[in-house]
Order: sequence, then structure tokens, then C-alpha cells
Amino acid sequence: MPKLVSSNLVKGKIINISPPQTLALSFLIIIAIGACLLKLPGASTTYISWVDALFTATSATTVTGLVVVDTGADFTVFGQTVIMCLIQIGGLGLMTFAVLVVMMIGKKIGLQQRILVQEAFNQTSLGGLVRLVKHLFIFTIVIEFVAFLILSIRWVPEYGLQKGLFHSLFNTISAFNNAGFSLWPDNLSQYVGDPIVNLVITGLFITGGIGFTVLLDLWTKRNFRKLSLHSKLMIVGTLIINTTAALLIFILEYSNPGTLGGLPLADKMWGAYFQGVTPRTAGFNTLDIAQMTTPSLLLIIVLMFIGAGSASTGSGIKLTTYIVMILATITFLRGKSETVVFKRAIKMKTILRALAIIVISFLFVLFALFILTITENAPFLKIVFEVFSAFGTVGLSMGLTPDLTAAGKAVIMMMMFIGRVGPLTMAFTLAKPKKAPIRHPEDEVITG
Repeated sequence: MPKLVSSNLVKGKIINISPPQTLALSFLIIIAIGACLLKLPGASTTYISWVDALFTATSATTVTGLVVVDTGADFTVFGQTVIMCLIQIGGLGLMTFAVLVVMMIGKKIGLQQRILVQEAFNQTSLGGLVRLVKHLFIFTIVIEFVAFLILSIRWVPEYGLQKGLFHSLFNTISAFNNAGFSLWPDNLSQYVGDPIVNLVITGLFITGGIGFTVLLDLWTKRNFRKLSLHSKLMIVGTLIINTTAALLIFILEYSNPGTLGGLPLADKMWGAYFQGVTPRTAGFNTLDIAQMTTPSLLLIIVLMFIGAGSASTGSGIKLTTYIVMILATITFLRGKSETVVFKRAIKMKTILRALAIIVISFLFVLFALFILTITENAPFLKIVFEVFSAFGTVGLSMGLTPDLTAAGKAVIMMMMFIGRVGPLTMAFTLAKPKKAPIRHPEDEVITG
């Protein structure tokens, strides 16, 4: 792992800060600044404790959406604007903004900055990173502006000019960055059957969650056959998993009086579609999560763990990680030596990386579950749902978040932070991996 060497000296020693540590530190700095801003008297309409301010700042910066206070009622417009800015910075990444500033003032992007961007976007190569950042901002501005206009047409007549515009901007930024924050106490439940709200909000978080590298690939090549293997896997995987999830939610919740049961058929279809695609890190909801059936909740937990795409505004283990492990498993069961998809072999290094991500993620999740079962007096399913939602930076909740103890809030904040920074980045931050200078003889280990 490359090292970035700062010019600061501590007791005569140069401080070595690796890219993963720099990335993690940048998020911590933004969270701390955000918490201080949210604690200002003009940021809230009621008393907000330091713990709740820190939790809200963490949730916004990690684009999660879990809330311990009502965003629309307990924060002023200033406080809501702070949250909105934290979401935008957290979704695109502080390093991305830093690189943009360097480009705007006409300076060249150095190797250190490129390494940081590479780490932030989980890229395997330094090539094309500056181009990716440029297009990322173009995509973001264009997509968010178009969505803002459409939502303004929908909400300005309903809420008036000022409130309608602010709601449109807030939800646009929250959706594109897969944050799930909303200014309504029931999130988007009142718009369960609204086609405009459903299509625009889902369009935003699906676009933001598919990954900027995929968007750039689509923009430049515009032909599925010419796309990279990563882009093909993300597009096909997203279509399959979203369609399957929406159909399953429709079937499982069709007769449930607490969710789809009492709705007209058209609203049932919209509700199933929205709730099927939102668990992959978006966090918005048009149905009451706490009223959903156990099979639906289990499905959502799995989707939250899988998450969105690499180099996106979403988190989780990432869809391509999940697909790679499924393909590798099929390869093993078929007795083949190469994992092949779309006539391309997946590198063994990629498979091992995917395995490491899943194992490390499970270890973090299990640790959080163990602690919360001690600190929280709540049903186990609620705790499991909360932990997976925090790790996937999703923001969906069965209602446990406001009732968390101080220790529980700390654990969930830790999981939101790990989920956004990335399990591998967090592992590299805590450890110092070194390449072995020698190779050892191989031997057999009996497994299974």
C-alpha cells in the first residue's frame, strides 16, 4: 500500500499516513465539523445533545439516513442545509472536492492526490482518475439539476415557492447520494402511489448507486458490447436484483394490511417497486418498514448487505463483490479452473479481494451485533436490521434508532463510518499490510 508522507514532525519523527488512513481521517474531520455546526443554537428548533448532533452528522456524512431526531421538525433551515451539504460532501467524497479545487486553480494533480482518489473510489489503477473526477462533477450537476426541476414542478404548487424549492433540492441531493434523509416524519410514505416522486427519487439513487465509472463507460462507449466487464456486471446485476426484489416484495406484502394490503393495485405496484430497489443503500421508504413481514425484512437485510456499486455514492460489500463470489462458487462446483463471464476470466486477485471484503464485513457486523445485544433491550430482528442498515449506509429502520442507548448510538455510528469508508480501507487503516519477501511451500488443508 503506497504511503503519503506528511511534513509534520512528532518528537523528531516523520508521520507516515497511508491513503486509507487519510481517507478515514477526512471523513472524521467532516463529521466533527458537521456535529459542531449542528450543535449551534441556530441549527435546531429544540435542544439537540452532542451525541445526537454527532450521530446526525455521521449519518449525513456517511450518506446513511438513520435519524435519532426528526430532520424536518427538529432542525431549522440552516441545520437542514448543513445536513444537505454533509450529504453532498460525503456522497462524492472530500478527496474529490479537493482534487476539483486543485484543478480549478490550474495546478496539476500530483501522485499523492491521485492515490487518494484511487483509494476513495476503490480503483485498481491510477489511470484516468482525473478524467473520472471531471466527469463525476458534470454528471452530478446535470442529473441533480434535472431532478430538482422535475420535483420542483411537483412540489412547488403543493408547498409554495420557497418550501417547495427547498424540499426539491434537499430530496434531490439526498436521493442522488443514496442518503435517505427526508424532511417528512414518515419519509416518502405519503407519495407511495405518486409516479413522479417514485420515478425521480428511484432514478436518482439507482443512478448514483450504479457507480461513476459505469456512467462514464456508458457515456463514452454507448454500446453494451464495448463496455468494460465491470460495467456489464453492474448493469445486468442491477436489473436482475432490482426486478427480483420488487417482485418478491409485491408477492410477500400483497395481502399485508400494514403495507400493501389496503392499497389499490397501481399503488401496490409502485410501493413494491420502490421498496424493492431502495434497500441497496438508498434508505428512502414509502412503506412502513416495521409492519413488513419477516421474509420481506430478511430480503431487505440481504440487499442492504450487498449494497450498491463501486465508485458510487452507496456502500455495502458492493454488487460486483457479491457477483464475483457467486460466479467463483459456481466455477468451483463445476470443477473449472477459471471464473469466466462475458467471455472474460476474472483474476484470482479479484476473487480473493472479494472474499476478503465479505469476511471482514461479516466480522465487523458480528462484532456490532454482539455489542448491541448486550446494550440494547430490543428484539433481535430489530437489532440485526439496524446493524445491517448502518453497515450498508442504507438508513432504513424498524424504529429502533431513536430508542438506542448512548452505547448503542456509538456502535451504530462506528458501523456507518466503516460502511462508508469501506471494510477493506478500514482494515488497512488499522493494520499495516506488508508484502512477504519470500514464498513458502504449499500444503493441503482439509476443508468442508
